[in-house]
Amino acid sequence: MPIYTYRCENCGLQFDRHQHFEDPSLTRCPECEQEALRKVILPVGIAFRGSGFYATDHRSPSGQANSKKPEEPAEAGKPASDNATKSSEND
Repeated sequence: MPIYTYRCENCGLQFDRHQHFEDPSLTRCPECEQEALRKVILPVGIAFRGSGFYATDHRSPSGQANSKKPEEPAEAGKPASDNATKSSEND
């Protein structure tokens, strides 16, 4: 259940409330009884550290990320312009 932060635009009261996603937003301030409550949008700090957070990491059985790249096809070593020229000549 998420925690929402509300602030009253009338008296400045700020508080947190646990609410379900389906619950309607609060509008009446518990302090001054005015319909001046607004949800406060706060930035969320996320820090990803270590390896293994992405599907592209291809974790090895030992749990450490694989640093080796898969082998490339034989033609992959040639410049892209050569490959484009070949395909346009064949058309």
